[in-house]
Amino acid sequence: MTHPVPTDGPSTPAGAGGPSPSGAPVESSLGADWVLGEDGLRFRRAARVLLVDAEDRLLLVRGHDVDQPERSWWFTVGGGIDPGESAREAAVREVREETGLLLDDAALVGPVLTRSALFDFYAEHCRQDEEFFLARVADAVDTATIARDGWTEVELDVLDELRWWHLDELAAETREVFPEGLPDLVRPLLAGWDGSVRHLGLQRDD
Repeated sequence: MTHPVPTDGPSTPAGAGGPSPSGAPVESSLGADWVLGEDGLRFRRAARVLLVDAEDRLLLVRGHDVDQPERSWWFTVGGGIDPGESAREAAVREVREETGLLLDDAALVGPVLTRSALFDFYAEHCRQDEEFFLARVADAVDTATIARDGWTEVELDVLDELRWWHLDELAAETREVFPEGLPDLVRPLLAGWDGSVRHLGLQRDD
């Protein structure tokens, strides 16, 4: 997930992932999958899923940061890629853990988009390299009954709700939505993927 606060440079907040007095890196409160890069930013690779139902609605998650509980934003289902895991395998696992939906690997199309996102979260400067897949489901999961058994401690702390969005409604949403311009990114994919991967480059989620 991402936080809408820009980072101005490769600095690491005190006590938030810098070296310990012994010189060994301090594990991030974000989780062990976030490693400290040479640029001073916490980094991980992630797989995200544009999950669409039979009505062309897109499933999104709303979350907040513990530092700004009054501010929240919408983003796609997905998360970090575990060691030894492919992006496709991570996408299937993340959908299962976050929504309870069991997707077959063959149901994933893509990756259809890629990007690198810069953001601040849990008082740390972060960069996340993301691959986006597209998947359709015949029946929309009831977001009110989604179990949270597979959620991490961080997800339980900061994820607020899941919702299916019609793209026109999403385009009019006043809360922040990431990636920026998401409805326009998804619309061309609804009729089918042409096989080309759209590279969005480096983006600040602010």
